[in-house]
Amino acid sequence: MPECAEEIFVTGLVQGVGFRPFVWRLAQKLGLRGYVSNRGDGVRIVVVGPPERVAALVDALASPPPRARIVALKRSMAQDEGWQGFTIQASQPGTVQAGIVADLAICPACIAEIADKKDRRYQYAFTNCTDCGPRFSIVTGIPYDRARTTMAAFAMCPACGAEYANPQDRRFHAQPVACPVCGPRLTFVSGQKGSNPVVGDGALDHAVSSLLAGQVVAIKGIGGFHLACLAGSEAAVAALRERKNRPTRPLAVMVRDMAMVEDYAHFCAAERQALEDVSAPVVLVRQRREWAFAPNVAPGVERVGLLLPYTPLHVVLMQKIGQPLVMSSANRSGQPQVVHNAEALEDLQGIADAWLMHNRPIARRLDDSVVRVLAGQARVLRRGRGLAPEPLPLPALTAKSPPVLAMGGDLKAAFCLTQGGRALLSHHLGDMAQLATEQAMLAALADYRALFGQTPAIVAVDAHPGYRSRAVGQKLAEDHGWQLETVWHHHAHIAATMAENGWEKGPVLGLALDGTGYGPDGTLWGCEILLCDYAHMTRLGRLATVPMLGGEKAAREPWRMLLAHLDNALGAEEACKVQAQLCALKDRPVDALRSMVRAGVNAPLTSSAGRLFDAMAALVGTAPTRLSYEGEAAMQLEALAEKAEGACEPLEFGLHLCGTLLEIDAAPMWRAGLHRLAEGVAAPELAWAFHAGLARVLAKAVGQLARRKGLGTVALAGGVMHNGVLVGLLVPLLQAAGLRVLLPAHVPAGDGGLAMGQAAVAAYRHSQA
Repeated sequence: MPECAEEIFVTGLVQGVGFRPFVWRLAQKLGLRGYVSNRGDGVRIVVVGPPERVAALVDALASPPPRARIVALKRSMAQDEGWQGFTIQASQPGTVQAGIVADLAICPACIAEIADKKDRRYQYAFTNCTDCGPRFSIVTGIPYDRARTTMAAFAMCPACGAEYANPQDRRFHAQPVACPVCGPRLTFVSGQKGSNPVVGDGALDHAVSSLLAGQVVAIKGIGGFHLACLAGSEAAVAALRERKNRPTRPLAVMVRDMAMVEDYAHFCAAERQALEDVSAPVVLVRQRREWAFAPNVAPGVERVGLLLPYTPLHVVLMQKIGQPLVMSSANRSGQPQVVHNAEALEDLQGIADAWLMHNRPIARRLDDSVVRVLAGQARVLRRGRGLAPEPLPLPALTAKSPPVLAMGGDLKAAFCLTQGGRALLSHHLGDMAQLATEQAMLAALADYRALFGQTPAIVAVDAHPGYRSRAVGQKLAEDHGWQLETVWHHHAHIAATMAENGWEKGPVLGLALDGTGYGPDGTLWGCEILLCDYAHMTRLGRLATVPMLGGEKAAREPWRMLLAHLDNALGAEEACKVQAQLCALKDRPVDALRSMVRAGVNAPLTSSAGRLFDAMAALVGTAPTRLSYEGEAAMQLEALAEKAEGACEPLEFGLHLCGTLLEIDAAPMWRAGLHRLAEGVAAPELAWAFHAGLARVLAKAVGQLARRKGLGTVALAGGVMHNGVLVGLLVPLLQAAGLRVLLPAHVPAGDGGLAMGQAAVAAYRHSQA
């Protein structure tokens, strides 16, 4: 029978997912000769056999292992070099194009093993296979082999080696394979400076005892340490909050399984799917009031972030403890998450009572990913463990661009590298106000560049002259001779949504709602209707501006924005009469602030949607005097709206032309809101009416501008688009107006996705050049 020889080169997420064993089994079944090997840029397959069998192998590659994703497959003729049989060859170097797989949650087969008392991996905390386990968090180089992971120091025992070498075993070429004989081990310590160590057997039981006693235990996971305590113990949660200086920000909670989720939360099919996804993110779901966590777990909000156990360590821990655990990032306030054992013992003194550690090093810090179901689909709010560094495709319009580094913004910092038509959006890094975050960003950037072999030619930065991310980007450009490209904040937001959705059909309307971003007119934008393509943006509409009383203080003290909006809506004289009736404005230095506005001192104008939410939260009495975390007032206002019993009449906004801009006027809404408040309308109904009124006027404004410009698509972006009540009201109204709505899903709508938009804009501009 005549034979042919072919080389098949596969790129995509094809390393660390059992792809080579999958190819080997196919070749054995079809009786083909040759080999398969990892390269830095993909997987190389050389096959010799009858043409129809070679074609059958290629067809079968269309259904790869569940965790694999093929981006491209290239076939070419090869030479028959007389191979006997089909083998998996040693990995070869190459220019890095292959996707590195994100860390994978423990699979059902491994869960069954660690629950089986007869199995040699019974309750072993580092069990894994080709379908699950650590990947990105342990990789130190490409191609993906054990020698280039943090498992390199752990020599396989004969039993593990036999599994690794057996093509019929699900651990065939599973790089992190380990067992109690040869793999990593747990260590428990308590007290000062890691005294009283318990190594191996018994370490986990000591941690369970400490947790049940109400203590805070630092637990080393895949991407860093968590601070854990009983989610049902108000005292334990209070101790964690006080020590970590985290007074009110909601805390994530790990639950044993989906049965426990059902006890504590209401969830839909999409939320269940998100919880059970291999990325194992934190998923925001509504709490059941009859099965409440301690009230200080998520104060003031309806939703709590739940996650399922995603490592064998977590599975065994949750089975032993039998109740939900708070799992908060282990760090001092404002500092990055702790990842190393010595660092944890030093930095977490005074916060943790005990430590549960292990001796498998973490290659890079990865916070938990956070998702929320909005408009019927799970959407990423924070990209971290389980999602990074999975590449995202860029529109073909950007294909001719040199490599780009985009620096993102100062809040929810993340950078983005472009390479071969793909965007590598980094994991969440923190807020750039902290020097430690800046250092972490530079370290992560060096890590990504080394790992993926990317050398930028262009650096894209936010146009805000005061952003730290811009200063860092400018210095990198100067040091390396890279070209600098500035991108307006809200252009980047909309471009990120366009790019993720693969938009290539010309301009769209962009609706960007966020806290604040620097605009071309020198004011602080935040509720904008834009005409956007990848090259340019033009402002078509906005929320009418008001002063931020005290500048940045107004972003932290919502009562300041309430005063500004009331003065704008009623006039200062009328607002003076009202303010005495409002708790939020009692005993405030309102006269001094009004004097600042008249003098034009420290009162920059803003069209911010986020600050509008803050002001309404202050009016209905849900906003604290001073926020302890970004978005606190808006989240509490949304939580109030979710409690509303039945729909009520939306609060009406005005809409009119102001020069060339279509301007949304909040004054009628404030007058109506004050009237309803005086009539005794309950706060939840008032909060819902605000959301409904805002959604209605936004849809009306976008619809008018779409008809004027002859456009049929609107892209939504900005951190306010994480608000489920608003998005749930707004999207159907836009669709009813005949518009196609683009929403981000894999890229955060907030500042965590800015770098993706900056990269798309810069790459498009330089593709055209």
